[in-house]
Amino acid sequence: MASLKALKIRIGSVKSTQKITRAIKTVATAKLRRAQEAAVAARPYAQRLEAVMANLASKVTVSESSPKLLAGTGKDQVHLLVVTTANRGLAGGFNSNIVRLARRKADALIAEGKTVRFYLAGRKARVLGRFYPAMIYHDRDMSAVRNPAFVHAHELASDLITRFEAGEFDVAHLFYSNFRSALVQEPAEQQVIPVPLAAGSATSAPSSLAAVEYEPDEETILAELLPRNIAIQIYRAMLENNAGFYGAQMNAMDNATRNAGDTINRLTIQYNRTRQAAITTELVEIISGAEAL
Repeated sequence: MASLKALKIRIGSVKSTQKITRAIKTVATAKLRRAQEAAVAARPYAQRLEAVMANLASKVTVSESSPKLLAGTGKDQVHLLVVTTANRGLAGGFNSNIVRLARRKADALIAEGKTVRFYLAGRKARVLGRFYPAMIYHDRDMSAVRNPAFVHAHELASDLITRFEAGEFDVAHLFYSNFRSALVQEPAEQQVIPVPLAAGSATSAPSSLAAVEYEPDEETILAELLPRNIAIQIYRAMLENNAGFYGAQMNAMDNATRNAGDTINRLTIQYNRTRQAAITTELVEIISGAEAL
C-alpha cells in the first residue's frame, strides 16, 4: 500500500506541474503576438537607418576630425561584449544559446591576445560570471524591464557611448537573438561601436539609395545620427529578444506539458497495475483463510 500511496502522490505532483507549464504556455502565447508585431515593426526603421549611416559614411573621409563613434579610438585591443538576455528562464536553450555565442567570441578574441570585458544586460547573462569572473565589466539591472521601450535602449546606449568616449574600450559587440518564427530564434552578434563602415546588410544598401545632397554636411549629420543609430540597433535587439523569448518559452512549456501528460499516463498505468496486484493478493489471502476453516 505504501507503493500505491507514493505513486498517487507522484501523479498528483506531476499534474500540478502540468497545470503550471500549461498556464505559462498560455501566457507566453498571448504575449508572443504583441512582441512579434513590435519586433517586425522595428526592423524596417533599424535597417533603413543603418543603410543611411553606411551611405553617409561612404561620403566621408575618416580622419582624426571625424566623429569618434565612426573613426574609433585608433586601437583594436579592448573589446566589450554586450550580452543581452531575458531576465527569466523556462525557455529552453534561448538564453544559453546567446551566452554560448558570446563565449565563442570571447575565447576567439582572447586567443588573439585581445582584452575582453563583458557588459551584461539581462539576469540570465550573469552565468558568464562563472566562466569569466574577472572579466565582468558591468552588470546592468534590467529586472524592471517587462516590455522594452526605446527609453531603455537609449539609456543603455548612452552609458556605452559615455564609457567609450572615456576610453574604457575600443570596440563593442552586441549579442542578442534574432526572432525568425515562434519555432526559430537565432543568436546574433553585431558590432555597434564604432559603427562599422560596411557591415551586414549595409554593405549593399547604399547602392539602392538615390543620390542625395545632405544639408548640413555629412560629418555634422553623422555626429547627430551616430548615437541615435546605436540606440536604435540596441532597441531592435531588445525587441527581437523579447519576441524570441516568448516564442521559445511557448515551445518549451508546450513540450513540458506534453511530457507531463505522458508521465501521468505511464504512472497511472503503473498505479492501476499495482492496485490490481494488491487486490488480487488480498483476495488470495481471504480465499486461503476460508479454505483453512
